[in-house]
Amino acid sequence: MLVPMRAILEAADQNGYAQGAFNVNAVCQAKAVIRVHETFRSPAILQGADLANGFMGGRKDFLNATLEDKKRGAKNIADAVRRFGTESPIPIALHLDHGKTLDSCVAAVEGGYTSVMIDGSHLPFEENVELTREVVKYAHARGVTVEGELGVLAGVEDHVFAEGSTYTNPLHAVDFFRKTGVDALAISYGTMHGANKGKNAVIRKEIAIAIKENLRHEGIEGFLVSHGSSTVPRYIVDEINALGGELKDANGIDVGQLIEASRCGINKINVDTDIRLAVTRNIKELFAGDKALRSSASIGEIYELLEKNKAAFDPRVFITPIMDTVMTGEIPDDDVARICDCIEAGVKEVVGTLIVRFESFGKAPKVKPVTLEEMEAYYRSRGI
Repeated sequence: MLVPMRAILEAADQNGYAQGAFNVNAVCQAKAVIRVHETFRSPAILQGADLANGFMGGRKDFLNATLEDKKRGAKNIADAVRRFGTESPIPIALHLDHGKTLDSCVAAVEGGYTSVMIDGSHLPFEENVELTREVVKYAHARGVTVEGELGVLAGVEDHVFAEGSTYTNPLHAVDFFRKTGVDALAISYGTMHGANKGKNAVIRKEIAIAIKENLRHEGIEGFLVSHGSSTVPRYIVDEINALGGELKDANGIDVGQLIEASRCGINKINVDTDIRLAVTRNIKELFAGDKALRSSASIGEIYELLEKNKAAFDPRVFITPIMDTVMTGEIPDDDVARICDCIEAGVKEVVGTLIVRFESFGKAPKVKPVTLEEMEAYYRSRGI
């Protein structure tokens, strides 16, 4: 069943476990995320980044995606989630990651997302408040959850880039919740975007603790989000390099720190890079194990792109030769089916591991089943 993300965050907050949120860039990835959460009876949050919508809309150079590309892609991702999740026994939310404009958020909601993020962290505080409040007014009128961001995370991911971090001020965070009516807030507390978060990166959990305590003191029910939280498993990096990859300086966040942060007020933990790494490794293994596939009419070009981009680990660099399958999930032949199997297996490996580590397994019944219409009535009754 599809639900607003707020319902899943409430359950995580009330029951003291970490809720992972996993980015998808293809129909088969969405299928895999849902299926592995079903296996563990865990609530599921799938995320499509703003530019992932552009890619899913058919834009191979997704960094230059237009609003029309994003509209098509949002519908494609949402159609996939509905296809595999509408009759699912677990609660599922589809969340827009790093929406940059109101138009991007509108495109996601119209496409079928049940939650959106508006990232105004690059703006001065009052401008961030104004933009976020604008999105809140639009989304809450439709029962859709809204996540904002305050503070800047260093690193690179899609069009999100910053050379340095600016930690979130707990007092500003409380003021931000109060002024915007936002449901959740992504904070800067030591995590980073990308595959290199710095060796021995340390999360400043006291920032999350301070924000949560101040929210409780002020009677504000708000949820905190950890971006840039991939663990970058060393064994996967080593396996990629053993297969000819050239990944350097790949360091993630220690999963133990993320678990501890979840007990200090962090309710959602975003993971993207880990999935990219596992999928890339699996595709490399496929071509290494079956050399005849390198000349396949349907997937041979994927191998060529792997060889040309040895330092890359984002599957979107390699899987453009099968864009129709990426966008619709339709599989034209056995070779494409084998690529999709690789993608799904990589997703399940990473996501399943983190479901267990985050202890969200078996928590699906903890989530109150609520519709967008019921959520809209909730917001209206409270003037938010």
